[in-house]
This record gives sequence, structure tokens and C-alpha cells, in this order.
Amino acid sequence: MPETVLLRGAPLAEALRAEIAEQAALLTGQDGGSVPTLAVVVASADPAVAKYAEAKGRTAAKLGIELTLERVDPADGQQALDALIDRLSADPSIHGILLELPLDPRLDAERAIRRIAPEKDVDGLTPVNLGLIAAGRESEAIAPATPLACIRLAESVTPLRGKRVAVVGRGRSVGRALIPMLINRDVTVTVCHTKTPDLAAAIAPAEIVFVACGAPGLIGGRQLQPGQIVIDAGISVVDDKVVGDVDAATATGVAAALTPVPGGVGPLTSTLIFHNLMQAIALQRALEGRQG
Repeated sequence: MPETVLLRGAPLAEALRAEIAEQAALLTGQDGGSVPTLAVVVASADPAVAKYAEAKGRTAAKLGIELTLERVDPADGQQALDALIDRLSADPSIHGILLELPLDPRLDAERAIRRIAPEKDVDGLTPVNLGLIAAGRESEAIAPATPLACIRLAESVTPLRGKRVAVVGRGRSVGRALIPMLINRDVTVTVCHTKTPDLAAAIAPAEIVFVACGAPGLIGGRQLQPGQIVIDAGISVVDDKVVGDVDAATATGVAAALTPVPGGVGPLTSTLIFHNLMQAIALQRALEGRQG
């Protein structure tokens, strides 16, 4: 059985963190500079949401980045959340805003995301940033971290330009942004999803398969072709275990390379949030220059 290389996100994340820490130190030490500051908004009683926010705080401290945790009581309603985001968007001391998802079911995440200033949107989910990416103007945007992590992991084993790729999943958080980001890199893209008939036939011509449906075990060795590179960005909890969309047990030995879940896309995604904070600061400075 051929060996399948496991593409772990930690090594790429570690190298990227060194770059971010250096950038943060330079920004802090500049004349008139300030510590890069990220506001993380929590509007949920879900302990897992709080846990993710706290983990970001620990990472930020290691990078020399200030992280402020902003909590909204869901009982206070949508207006309270909207008002907080408006305040953070207008505050020049806040360089990035991240809305920790999922929100409490009583709150509207789409409405809240639309209120984030695009140049502070470190998750890259505002319509402005997604629109710039779709228009081929990615350098002017902040790209969503999970699709960017998928691309960087694939690029760690092969150049993307000219490749045939399948994207399985059309969700807002991954697929909808990943598709134009791949097109921007001169990739030929086939788009599939859970309603695609004969998924195996649809992805067969692809050299790289990106999967992000939130459907555990959607793709396994029977659907894959030998030698394909598989990037699994799906995440679900089954029997108290975090699993991806790819059945790793059957894909191993068929795929040339595979991202494990957990340990693949996730560690790099969490670091790219802080990379996006650096991009946000650059965009804000450019905007100030144009207004000045």
C-alpha cells in the first residue's frame, strides 16, 4: 500500500507565527505606533465558543498582540450586538474584529457580520471582502482564514497554477470563498456538493480535492483516485470525537497526501487570523493615507 503523507498545519503555523511576531514588534516599536489589537466578540453561552476565544488570547500574547474579549449577553438582543460592533468598527485603537461563531440562536450572524468594517474584518467574511476576492482583487481584501489555510497546505506539496481541482462544498465559510481564490491562482475548478450525483466520477479528474461540507465520512477511498491530494476542511463531532469529511482510514493508501482532522487545516487557520490582522492594519493605513 503506497504511503500517504499527512499534511499537518502546525509546522506551517509555527513559521507563520514567527513572521507575525516580527511584524507586530515592528508596528509596536514604530514612532507613533501602537500594539496591534484584536477585538474578539462573544455572543453565546456555549462553553466551546468561550474556549476558542480564550485560545486566541493565549496565541495573541505569544505574538505580542493585544486581544480584548468583548462579551454580549444574548438576552440583550441584536441591537446590543450591533451597537458593540459599530463601536469597535469606529474605534481607531481596534485594528481587527472577530465575531466568534456560532452566535446564540436568537442572534443574526449575517446581520452582525455586515456591520463589521471591511478593513477590520479578520475573518474575511464581510460582503466587501468576499466581493473583492470574487472580482479578482484579492490583494485589496482580507481573505477568509480557512480557505487560505487550505490553499497554503496544498501549496506546501505542489504549485497550484494550472492544476485541476475539485471543491466539494459550497458553504459560506469555506467553499464560497475558496472557489474564487483558486480561480485567482489560475486553477481549473470543478464545484461539487452533497447533492452532486456520482461524486466519485465528478472528482475523478482532479489532482487536488478540497472537502468542506460538514458531512462525516462523505469521501473515502472508494471515491478517490490514487495519487490525489486531499485537503479536508470539514469538522464534525461524532461520539465525542472531532472528525472531518474524509474517512481517513480508507483514504490512507489511496491519497498521495491528506490533511488529518484534527491537526490539519485547523492549526493553520487559527494562526492565519493573526496574519489577517497584519493585513487589516496595512489596509487601514492605506485608507488613512487616501483620506489624508
